[in-house]
Amino acid sequence: MDLQQTIALVTGGGTGIGRAICLALAHRKATVVVNYSRSKQEAEETVRMILEQGGRAVALRADVSQDKEIRSMVDQIVQQFGTVDILVNNASITQHIPMEDLEAATEEVWDALLDVNVKGMFYCARAVAPFMKKSKRGAVVNLGSIAGQTGLGSSLPYAVSKAAVHGLTKSLARVLAPEIRVNCIVPGAVATRWWAGREEQMKQLAPHLLLQRISTPDDIASMVCSALEQEAMTGQIITVDSGQTL
Repeated sequence: MDLQQTIALVTGGGTGIGRAICLALAHRKATVVVNYSRSKQEAEETVRMILEQGGRAVALRADVSQDKEIRSMVDQIVQQFGTVDILVNNASITQHIPMEDLEAATEEVWDALLDVNVKGMFYCARAVAPFMKKSKRGAVVNLGSIAGQTGLGSSLPYAVSKAAVHGLTKSLARVLAPEIRVNCIVPGAVATRWWAGREEQMKQLAPHLLLQRISTPDDIASMVCSALEQEAMTGQIITVDSGQTL
């Protein structure tokens, strides 16, 4: 898919990996819709950065865990731009709970993580699918995590939610073909604000990776764009982790 002149929706696009994806898409001449739930200031800053570079972008609020809000946002996009060609399901949340502390994995924690990380991605894909099918082209990229492959992560529910994202990717690829391609990018450790206060931990991890470097948001954004552009690929789970999982 040539990304020029496409309409791209990026959930959680105001910060970190989401912002890098928005900027990368804008650099490729896509019109970018920067979705946010709470990070309004950051989303508007992402839009400002794109506009200053001569790109096209708007910020729209919607809680991805709420189907009605997603459908309303997509309707706004279609009214303003005519369609949605690209969806990047980037928005995710976590809670830091020791993996072995099963009692801390409460119903509230499970519901919160699954609502955003899994159901939210499904809601977004379902909302944009009719417009992509109508135009007979579309591409979706979900953001997974190596936690979903290894079973280790910031919490047990988070790791399980990301494993579900990998499964969701394959199921959506089947049901949305042939008009819509669906792939998943799986980052390992990425130098984002998640590491704030953990810089020493990050320095200790890097030498043990095969490539001896922590991935950057730009690394992930580049692979997202590659997955969007590759028209012969769907249902794939692509790991970008500097060899962390080997």
